[in-house]
Amino acid sequence: MERVRILSLKGIGNRQSAMIRAGQMEAARVWTLCRDRHLAARQEHGPWPNREALQKATKGRFALHSQSVQMVTHAFLANVDTAQQLRNQGRSEIRYPYKDKTFYPLIWPAQAMHLRDKRIVLPMGRGRPSLVLPRPEWLDQPRACKVVWNGLHHELHISVAKESEEVPRLETTNRHATVDLGQIHQAAVATNEGDALIVSGRGLRSLKRQHSKQLGEMASKRTRCTKGSRRWRKLGRTRAKLTLRAERRIRDLRHKGTRQVINFCKAHGVESLFVGNPDGVRSKPCGRHHNQRMSQWEYGRDIDYLQQKSEQDRIACFTGDECGTSSRCPVCGHRHRPKGRDWRCKVCGFEGHRDIVGAVNMHPIAYGQVVPFPKRITYLRPGSLRWSSSPDTGHRTDSSIRRCLAKARNQAPLDVCAGSLEHAHEPCDSARSLPA
Repeated sequence: MERVRILSLKGIGNRQSAMIRAGQMEAARVWTLCRDRHLAARQEHGPWPNREALQKATKGRFALHSQSVQMVTHAFLANVDTAQQLRNQGRSEIRYPYKDKTFYPLIWPAQAMHLRDKRIVLPMGRGRPSLVLPRPEWLDQPRACKVVWNGLHHELHISVAKESEEVPRLETTNRHATVDLGQIHQAAVATNEGDALIVSGRGLRSLKRQHSKQLGEMASKRTRCTKGSRRWRKLGRTRAKLTLRAERRIRDLRHKGTRQVINFCKAHGVESLFVGNPDGVRSKPCGRHHNQRMSQWEYGRDIDYLQQKSEQDRIACFTGDECGTSSRCPVCGHRHRPKGRDWRCKVCGFEGHRDIVGAVNMHPIAYGQVVPFPKRITYLRPGSLRWSSSPDTGHRTDSSIRRCLAKARNQAPLDVCAGSLEHAHEPCDSARSLPA
């Protein structure tokens, strides 16, 4: 498995910045040529151009390295294949590449990169000077890379291959788990052995809400400026800085939250993980405020992160539909739309955490097995934020402070703790209940 490391190019000179800008404009022309060839073939109902045809059409016509041109054609064909697969699944609104591009990232494969002492040399084509960038200490051999614009400055994304490790022989445990993704809680995990985990998502929501307010404030200020003025450009740079900072913080919390899910599964010997896909939830209109929160819900990234991390830890991970799992009682099967975070059944009197109910009801869908409601629920936060009055997002210096979730009725007494995994086996004696 490969991962990407980001090298900031904020301190490069004007000459190199101009080279990158010109190269990205040239790469956009390569993309436009591929788009035109593909569009003409579709309009004439002829055979679509393949990799060989596009490479022949672009050979020697652009002021770029030949392998960089090939990588752009490969990326274009990958987009065409993805669009075709989605259209075959009934997504008729998906369009093939059709837009004109002004800039496109510069891409080099591993064989095109050269390492010289403390420099990275990236060729720009025959007869043109190469792009020379600082070499980080961890880069020991040539790797595939890409230069992208992040809205404020350029970045070098380097693909780092993880060293292959000998896979040990694992014992069959017959333990599996399901994951219910959400906004208030990033993930709710329930195993077939009676254990459960809830990872809070309130920190992610607060960061996104803060960023939305900042964007609104910047937009309001720019409306009072003349377009292209010094203050107008300064506000644009400030908006880009705030966006980059918010993206870094959100990505960090998202990685930490999904890592806690995988660590929980690994600690409980889970060998198979099912992740519910809540794709149909976002299509329901719920008012402009909630629609904004739903549009900012990046559950696709959570699914990708869980699949990648489970593959690293040799846990089988797959996804599927979760329709109706949060509205059905796990005891009697009665259906109703719950309000709040506590699921209360009007027929049998069952009461439990709403997201855990959804995760428990996924077991019959994924594994064909009905499991009881978990007797142990661990509550974790994805990471530390600045001090806040909210108990769900504030950073607590005393790690020994733990709070409990309300005990579920019609079930055995629960040992539900909020804290780290090393305290999951300890019963919690606090009488306070943790707000959902």
